[in-house]
Amino acid sequence: MAASFLVLVLAGLLLMQQARNSIVETKRNASITEASGIHTFMANQLRLPESRSIAVYEQLNSLAEQAQEQSGQYKVIIEGPAGAILSGGITWESVPESLQSRVNGSDDMFATPTEVLFADPTLPPEPGWAVGTNLVDSSGERFPVYYIFPMTNEVATLKSLQRAVISTGLALLGALTAIAYLVTVQVVRPVRKASQTAQRLAAGNLEERMRVRGTDDIASLAVSMNDMAEDLAERIRELESLSLVQRRFVGDVSHELRTPMTTIRMGADVLYEARDEFEPQSRRTVELMSTQIDRFDSLLADLLEISRFDAGAAVLSLDEVDLVSLVESEVEAQHSFAQKQGIELRIHHDGPATAQMDSRRIRRILRNLLTNAIEHGEGRPIEVTVASDAHAVAVAVRDRGVGFQASESGLVFGRFWRADPSRNRVVGGTGLGLAIALEDARLHKGWLTAWGRPGRGAQFRLTIPRDPGHPLISSPLPVIPTDVESRRRT
Repeated sequence: MAASFLVLVLAGLLLMQQARNSIVETKRNASITEASGIHTFMANQLRLPESRSIAVYEQLNSLAEQAQEQSGQYKVIIEGPAGAILSGGITWESVPESLQSRVNGSDDMFATPTEVLFADPTLPPEPGWAVGTNLVDSSGERFPVYYIFPMTNEVATLKSLQRAVISTGLALLGALTAIAYLVTVQVVRPVRKASQTAQRLAAGNLEERMRVRGTDDIASLAVSMNDMAEDLAERIRELESLSLVQRRFVGDVSHELRTPMTTIRMGADVLYEARDEFEPQSRRTVELMSTQIDRFDSLLADLLEISRFDAGAAVLSLDEVDLVSLVESEVEAQHSFAQKQGIELRIHHDGPATAQMDSRRIRRILRNLLTNAIEHGEGRPIEVTVASDAHAVAVAVRDRGVGFQASESGLVFGRFWRADPSRNRVVGGTGLGLAIALEDARLHKGWLTAWGRPGRGAQFRLTIPRDPGHPLISSPLPVIPTDVESRRRT
């Protein structure tokens, strides 16, 4: 609407300007034409033989009166020998000084805009044209004469035109307002309603629907969106049902396998304790069986833990714990395994970093991160850094092993996901460690992030708030390893 109003105003101003210029130019040409005619008449009268016996001042005064009587459209001012002769009640100041100078130095006729001033002070000045030239009598004496053409009628015409333009503009503005309102009601509002409905559907409110009115394109859009919402809700209900069945199946199977698994483990433990009495081949078989039973038992434990997360049954047991102590304890527990892989574990910290946490779950996160780093560390040192600030504590595990693609930083926490399926496991993990670690971090209202690049290693960073009641806004440690950042700056 603002743009339409501006266009109307500019169009009105342009129309008025063109009309004004046209009226003024027409008046100028008409003034020159009429002045030329009356000037010829006055010059002829001044040269008549019988005029020689009449005083010059009387002749000029008579000519001014005759010219005034012939037409009421102009006034005459003659500069006589005894003073100015004025007709029509105008003043000498109606003649511009510039016109006087031009007339005094030439016999040509000149026209210039002027302001007509009246002798009666109650009459306001009017715009007009002043046409000036010289009268020459029979003796060759020159008398400047000025024809003043007030633009009274033209000014009235311009005012009428201005009123017409304003009233027409207001009518057009009202019509545009009505059209814009109709467009808003018929098009914009339904489209806005469709946008709001789509946003609510995207937010998860699958019961939202658009009202269908009429048979136009907007109604077709509403029908299509409602059909889409219905299909989407049906698909989501199916997926939720399948997911619920899957989680229930995993939980039920895990629980059902615990009892026979306990029996199998008891028998395997007996055989493992007596393995030295068997032949070498049988002893190796018993050792492999014991190893695989341990792995299967770990898988069952992880599946049970995942099912608790899925069911929303996982809870925290919070205590004020020093994260540095947990890290040192878990690093010590992984020391022998790291030595077997030829990896050195290095710890960096600036003192205690206490926070409200579930030490069992944080230990499990650290264990998963350390074993994952050792398995993929390619025999290179692993840096474990602990830091804290006023709001959070964090630990980062940095290895310089095989790494992974940047696009896979979100996939590493997927269940049973492996960066390189062809790579043989060293530890023989269940494939659920990082997924469980992520759920443990979320349970603490914390973050677990991953950074990696092929051939440059990886870094996993755990950040938890000192108080779970205060949400995290930043971490004491960066996502990207400091050695990579420093290399970028150099």
